[in-house]
Amino acid sequence: MTELQSFGLRLVDPSAGVASRRGGAGPSDHKAVTVDGHTIMVPVHTSTAWDSPFVAQAPDATGRSTVMRGTIPIARISFPKQPRFYAMQTLDGVPYSHIATLHGSDVLATTVLQTCIRYQSRTRTCQFCAIGQSLAAGRTVARKTPEQLAEVARAAVLLDGVKHMVLTTGTPNATDRGAAILCESAFAIKAAVDLPIQGQCEPPDDDRWFQRMHAAGIDTLGMHLEAVTPAVREKIMPGKASVPIARYMAAFEAAVAVFGRGQVSTYILAGLGDTREAILTICEQLLALGVYPFVVPFVPISGTPLESHPAPTPEFMRSILEPLGRSVAAHKLRSADIKAGCGKCGACSSLSVYES
Repeated sequence: MTELQSFGLRLVDPSAGVASRRGGAGPSDHKAVTVDGHTIMVPVHTSTAWDSPFVAQAPDATGRSTVMRGTIPIARISFPKQPRFYAMQTLDGVPYSHIATLHGSDVLATTVLQTCIRYQSRTRTCQFCAIGQSLAAGRTVARKTPEQLAEVARAAVLLDGVKHMVLTTGTPNATDRGAAILCESAFAIKAAVDLPIQGQCEPPDDDRWFQRMHAAGIDTLGMHLEAVTPAVREKIMPGKASVPIARYMAAFEAAVAVFGRGQVSTYILAGLGDTREAILTICEQLLALGVYPFVVPFVPISGTPLESHPAPTPEFMRSILEPLGRSVAAHKLRSADIKAGCGKCGACSSLSVYES
């Protein structure tokens, strides 16, 4: 699984299973693949994937496919099916798939606000971000209303057995940084269906937002560092780097006091320039605070400034995930105990496999 996520996968039949995504926020240029009972997101549209040594044959009559490395079959995989809620549209005529999409095998995810104050300028934007691509391609809408989100979430639970939901957002301002949008969205969803929700935003300027988000129905919180050393952050995401790591750490501590140990997490993208030692050092600090450090391999997305940046090698990922998995378990912060969100889903990283 670690190798698949680093190298990507070539598909003989790209139409198998849930449609892959190109561009946009969240896991993009990926396809959901189930290996040994674990559903992971594997790059299929990246430059790395085009040269991958792994090829998935067309699915057989049972829906399973053989992954080949050259002439050697190495694994049997399957693809989560296209969800039934994708065939529907909202009362105001918007396709449900433009409001929220299936991630992994049982997670509903959406970018509530598909614009960001930093995306307008490539000198300030996160260099890996493709949040504007799906909007420009007409595959989503700029702002999902609370009513639309509630309608789609209820249908996804009833029709496809979705187990939890991720609400992320572009950053709309330099104050609450999206917390207010997440509050009104979560409140509407919880009024319509009993579904665990993770909210994701940058640290708001006022820690009281954590209480407000929790009261609105958000069960877990993600605040994503992405890169962990100041030099890499300034180079890769100059706008977001204006929120220093010290503010993130203080926000993590305040958020854990509200949501509980293991219910606050952060994304860390391995392969952007941070060393193994730097990533593991900050992960230990996060675990001591009660924060789950979700380390994932960087995926170079087409159309972004980093589209030609190399993906991390499997060896580099294993050198991080093996000791981190042991440390996660030692701190009793396993992904399986998270109520909702990316860490619980685990599809964008093989970290959960290393939690012994």
